[in-house]
Amino acid sequence: MYNMQTEINNALKTLKNGGLVLYPTDTVWGIGCDATNETAVKKIYELKQREDSKALICLVTDDRMLKKYVNKIPEAALNIIDISEKPTTIIYDGAQNLAPNLIANDGTIAIRIPDDEFCYQLSRKLNSAIVSTSANISGHPTPKSFKEIPPEVLKGVDYVVNLQREKICNKPSSIIKLSNSGIVKIIRT
Repeated sequence: MYNMQTEINNALKTLKNGGLVLYPTDTVWGIGCDATNETAVKKIYELKQREDSKALICLVTDDRMLKKYVNKIPEAALNIIDISEKPTTIIYDGAQNLAPNLIANDGTIAIRIPDDEFCYQLSRKLNSAIVSTSANISGHPTPKSFKEIPPEVLKGVDYVVNLQREKICNKPSSIIKLSNSGIVKIIRT
């Protein structure tokens, strides 16, 4: 039986050294790195064979950490976070203090506060946002379980977390774009 604390420490060490981790999130298995490390973010784009113009999602622990990475949080965002019954990622204007290659060309960033103890502890101990992108090659289906993760992804990361390997994920998070001008756009339900 694997111990959550041990897994957090191993993943933390990997993230601090600029490595990539494969880890279970509140939605699907994710490839992650320290969201402030530009070199590590570049490794994720290379592993996924994805253009770096396609932004990635970040996970943070709470509203306080969110404020570190978004210069102005719309009031609606906090309401959505509070009332949402399923994992919801919000795209914010005015991204800041993140790896430049993580921020979309229009200055936005997609961030989620996951309801998952492992993700929470890892982000809290790293004291940073963590990239969370599905564990697949770009354009291929998102794996619904650990068993479906392609071998090139397993080989391409520096550490694979030994938790929740039996978990079946039904779908990724909803994505909502909230602009500071008040425009709300549903990207993915």
